[in-house]
Order: sequence, then structure tokens, then C-alpha cells
Amino acid sequence: MQGDCSRLVSTLFFKQFLKRPFQIASIVPSSKALVERVASKMDFSQPRVIAEYGPGEGVHSREISRRMCPDSHLLLFELDRAFARDLERQFAGDRRVRVIHGDAASLPHELQRRRIDSCDYILSGIPFSILKIEKKRSLLQKTHDALAPGGSFIIYQVTNELKQHATLFDHAESEYFLQNIPPMFITVFQKKHPLGCGQGVSLQGANYNVGAHRSA
Repeated sequence: MQGDCSRLVSTLFFKQFLKRPFQIASIVPSSKALVERVASKMDFSQPRVIAEYGPGEGVHSREISRRMCPDSHLLLFELDRAFARDLERQFAGDRRVRVIHGDAASLPHELQRRRIDSCDYILSGIPFSILKIEKKRSLLQKTHDALAPGGSFIIYQVTNELKQHATLFDHAESEYFLQNIPPMFITVFQKKHPLGCGQGVSLQGANYNVGAHRSA
């Protein structure tokens, strides 16, 4: 039964890729190795609020939900209606997971209406390189603002061009992960902890320390 479900989801992924090749970053879902490496960037030892942009058929979502604490929240933002419906079926019995059929830019609104202050982690597999510069910068701003101090924005992308635009974040670490088709850059952008009570933090001159390395 599990095998039949996997084949069905993979067929759906392929069909949606053919319809929207520029919206879906890859012709195949992320490999198990990539999914596990991305999940390893998160700390699941306590309840977390996690948002995911463009979950597609849900390979990362399933791993995150498997690792999450009972009181965690996972918000899935999926533009594609077929993917969104499939995600709703997959997570129908999991009260921690909410599927939002809409743009990732609606994250601030969705947090507000659910009375959630901020996210601990935001994960994205959407191809930022195809977004117009204004939309790219706007989404980065909303992502940064939605993160709790010390929170992380984690991306997996074919290119690593986003680091030149994500100057709101204070620290970034990248790796080039070869155990996926195609290979992916995994980059973790971190939002700075406040320096002290009532003390502002200037984010415009962010200091990057990005060391890309290859994973065998």
C-alpha cells in the first residue's frame, strides 16, 4: 500500500512539473538523503513552529512531521492546487499540520490569524532564482520578520544566488549536497538574537560567513 501511494504521488509530481516547469524546481522529488540532511538542520527537541514554502508532494513535510513534538505546528504553503489537495489528504489526521493553498507571501497573515507570534524555522524549496527582484526581496523581508530571534530560514536550491539578496540575515552557512538529482545547495540563514532588552539590532549591514563544501 505504501509503495502504491509513493508511485501515485510521484506521478502527480511529474505531471505538475510538466505543467509548471519553472514553478517546480526539479523533475523529481528530493532524495531521502537530502530530506534527512535538511531536517538535520532543525532542532526538534521541543515544540516548534515551522513553515514550509512550496512543499510539493510533501517529502520534506513528512519527515518534519515525523520528527516534530506533539505541540508543534507545521504550516505548508502550496500554490499548486493539485499538490495542496494531496497534502490535505496526506495530513488529514494530523492536527499539527495545516495546508494553505496560497502564496508564501501570506505567511504573516496566516500567523496572525492563528495567533502565532513567529516561526522557529522556515523551509523553502521554491526556485527563488525565477522570482522578480521585487517579489524576491519582499518575500525575504516577510520571511525575516516572521522568524523568532535566533530562528533559521533554510533553503535547498539548484543555485546559490539567493545569498547575494538575503542581506537581512546575519549569518549564513552553505553546503553543496551531491546526494540528490540534481545536486542542491543547502543554505541556512540565521536571524540574530537581540543584543539586549530594548536594544535595537541593525540588520542592513549583515555579516556573511558562508562556507560551501561538498558532501560525498
